[in-house]
Amino acid sequence: MAAAVTLALLACFPAAVLSRRDVLELGDEDFDYLATEHETMLVKFYAPWCGHCKKLSPDFEKAATRLKGTVQLAKVDCTAHSETCGRFGVSGYPTLKIFRNGKESAPYDGPRSAEGIYQYMKKQTGPDSVQLQTEEDLQTFIDNYDASIVGVFAGADSSPLSEFLRAAALLREQFRFAHTVDLKLGDKYGVTSECVLLFRPPRLASKFEDSVVAFRDHLTIGSLRRFIRDHINGLCPHLTMENRDRLRVRDLLTAFYDLDYHHNIRGSNYWRNRRDGLSLERFLEDYFAGRLKRYIKSEAVPERNAAAVKVVVAESFDEVVNNPEKDVLIQFYSRSCPHCKKLEPVYRELAETVPHHLFCSGEEKGRANQIRGWAGAERLPEVPTERGEFESGERRGEGRTLTPLHRPIRFPRYDITSLPAESFYSFSY
Repeated sequence: MAAAVTLALLACFPAAVLSRRDVLELGDEDFDYLATEHETMLVKFYAPWCGHCKKLSPDFEKAATRLKGTVQLAKVDCTAHSETCGRFGVSGYPTLKIFRNGKESAPYDGPRSAEGIYQYMKKQTGPDSVQLQTEEDLQTFIDNYDASIVGVFAGADSSPLSEFLRAAALLREQFRFAHTVDLKLGDKYGVTSECVLLFRPPRLASKFEDSVVAFRDHLTIGSLRRFIRDHINGLCPHLTMENRDRLRVRDLLTAFYDLDYHHNIRGSNYWRNRRDGLSLERFLEDYFAGRLKRYIKSEAVPERNAAAVKVVVAESFDEVVNNPEKDVLIQFYSRSCPHCKKLEPVYRELAETVPHHLFCSGEEKGRANQIRGWAGAERLPEVPTERGEFESGERRGEGRTLTPLHRPIRFPRYDITSLPAESFYSFSY
């Protein structure tokens, strides 16, 4: 009877409650004491009112449950424990840091999804490179969801092995490394001398390319990094939230369809391993000839735009903001944001006061407009200044205080400091 009651009580707790318990709560009084108990720990410094913190919370909790017993995840409320947050230089929320045995090790710069956090932190445990002794060890290591980099060396005193281990220590957060000092383990892959083998993920096996690529050049950290970068993705990689920034550094032809590499590998690879060469060739010819129009998510360009503050949408952004003949101050806002509404009359009056310059406003919240080169505002309103090229703009809003003219912006052709004192505005939110 007692056992039945216990089981019934446990069933009353939803999974979300149990996952919250897997995230350790730390504060000023116990941070140093509890942090030293964990070899590897990921700490989230947050504020309860922070929207980005609230968005991250469910994924952080799910990752904590999956990493339980391997990596401890913890959180610190900076509004209640400012001493600890100040000690570790926390100035924005959420801030994630990796600790080892209670000591700050490195900032966390990995993905923010549950799967991404899990994969990233899993790589933080164990050795930089796993030593393989047998053929079974090798097969177990390469039979993985992700790619594997395996160094095959002639002995433990090999000079290339030392360089390989240094590279593994630097790159372990991005890739999986293993090594062996038995050349015979490479016989199956045509290895006759020391080299590095890159095994692409078995789930992405393709009849159009080899699943294993060998690196036989002079081994340095730089040369190995370049080799991995140039070969790890293959002809048709799987684009995910975690790797999209690395893949999008070059033009990327992407096919969108249903994928499930955990439960349906064969079905996910069906279209990947088939291609209509003729239609694809025509598409690429049109692209390189400039005949294709880029798709941009944008609101309609306003028909009338004569006010002091011009309305900018994604479709008109390059023409208006990236105009090399104009100096531009642009505000990114949301119609639902109370701070944006509070700033609006000040911003409009500023536009009417300073002549010969463009003052623009564009809605960013909810991605109503996708603007190339703009990663998105961490908090709205956001006001960067623009001098010809958007990418070179300077953001105004240090320390969550927006002071567009309190510390004057100097435009190339007009010195705002010459305005009368009453023309300067300081706006805080």
